[in-house]
Amino acid sequence: MRHRGLRRLVGLGVLAAGAYAVWRAIEMNRRPNDAGWQAQPFPFPPQPRSESRSGADSAWVEPREQACPASHPVKAKLQSGIFHEPGGASYGRTVPDRCYRDAAAAEADGLRRAKR
Repeated sequence: MRHRGLRRLVGLGVLAAGAYAVWRAIEMNRRPNDAGWQAQPFPFPPQPRSESRSGADSAWVEPREQACPASHPVKAKLQSGIFHEPGGASYGRTVPDRCYRDAAAAEADGLRRAKR
């Protein structure tokens, strides 16, 4: 008998939560767009291409034919924010978005080291 009362109480709580969620969705759609959700910019905006970026002295270069040059062996994926060093578990199968000179240069750009 105690369980029946508990089930009713939980059922009413679920019903109330559902009604509240529907009410919030309707209220959010009534408001102008400036008060609601807005798209956030990409965390690593594309950098302008210039000749100074392609030199061996720059911190990173664009990959050539989906591979990093020997001068910049660290592979970075910008969407995930992870960089892979040579010898890592995923290094061979990673298609880079940028190639960095070393791990310190990748970390300075806000990327984190791969866990494996």
